Amino acid sequence: QVQLVESGGGLVQPGGSLTLSCAASGIISRINTMGWYRQGPGKERELVAIAIQGGTTNYGRFTISRDDVKNTVDLQINNLEPGDTAVYYCHAIYFNEMGTQTHSWGQGTQVTVSS
Repeated sequence: QVQLVESGGGLVQPGGSLTLSCAASGIISRINTMGWYRQGPGKERELVAIAIQGGTTNYGRFTISRDDVKNTVDLQINNLEPGDTAVYYCHAIYFNEMGTQTHSWGQGTQVTVSS
């Protein structure tokens, strides 16, 4: 199995920036894709950004950085808006001991954007 632990959420003022971190443990050598999702109040969970390999990818206000040495995936959010208020979840797709593709979720970290 792969375990994911997020950190870095909190209360941020509009226009501010925040970096969320996710640390992976377990059978990390079998991880394929990692990503970040979010679920706002009364909304369905939605994809924010994905990283299919190590490196940094920018998606406008969102930048995802995956480090396969540290086994982490970070999400930087710039120019935060109230609409970014949500629980942010780390996600990983990997192959288990049976060679079956499966996935894991972190427990989530709350981001609240408010003045």
